[in-house]
Amino acid sequence: MNSRKSPRKKNLSAMRMLGVQLGTARRAAGLTQRALGERLMLDEETIASIEQGRRPLKPDLAELLDELLQTKGLLSAGVENLPEIDQFPMWAELYVEHEREAIALSLYANQALPGLLQTEAYARAVLRERVPAYDEDEIETRTAARVGRRDVLHRKVPPTVSFVIWEPVLHLEIGGSEVHHEQLRHLREYAELPGLSVQFLPMNSPSHAGLDGPFVLLETPDHQHLAYIEGQRGSQWVSDPGEVSILARKYAMLRAQALNPQESKRLLDRLLGEQ
Repeated sequence: MNSRKSPRKKNLSAMRMLGVQLGTARRAAGLTQRALGERLMLDEETIASIEQGRRPLKPDLAELLDELLQTKGLLSAGVENLPEIDQFPMWAELYVEHEREAIALSLYANQALPGLLQTEAYARAVLRERVPAYDEDEIETRTAARVGRRDVLHRKVPPTVSFVIWEPVLHLEIGGSEVHHEQLRHLREYAELPGLSVQFLPMNSPSHAGLDGPFVLLETPDHQHLAYIEGQRGSQWVSDPGEVSILARKYAMLRAQALNPQESKRLLDRLLGEQ
């Protein structure tokens, strides 16, 4: 038998590596995730999320864990030396999980309408624009998943959701004129949902705080503030409070530069009346 160790994985994020260290220390102390959570007055899911790298470990909690697990400052040092931006492949399941349980979402879009606002036909048309192309089975699977995400807006207690969308997105007839018209009608209906705000940044605006591209701000039920940035060839979860603050300030400026919600509804009414 070959006794050599397997090569180290090189694709773990810093957050996930810190989570692995926490899980190792917890098991060495003979504690389950539930037992550790009970000692810290946290639920089991919170401990699991930190160990899996899905939730950042905060400095004050790291100190408590170092004392409880007798890790001699290891976890606190790990938190202190985390990179400002944690970057790793963003699997759809991970983002959808955060989105599903979020209590607040703020989304800026400048390329296509956000998935939460897309009709089935529009979502399918957007997915058909991918290069290299998806096969039809993949398109249908992804379309169904995207449309299903809208359920978060219809929860018994829905999240507070704010969208800022650059106006040119409204004029792109992705999928053709019928799909476009149906999408605008759908958008106008969703603009009336409770706790949901839709604003458009007009094309003639002299200022634009979102020139660096789209992003999402997210608040979890335990008030973790995260951001998500997706590009053509990669994505980032941003957990560092300073970096999240920068994006939050960008979003605040975008909202100030955009038409207010009532003006945005009137813009949709005009576009619908022209068709």
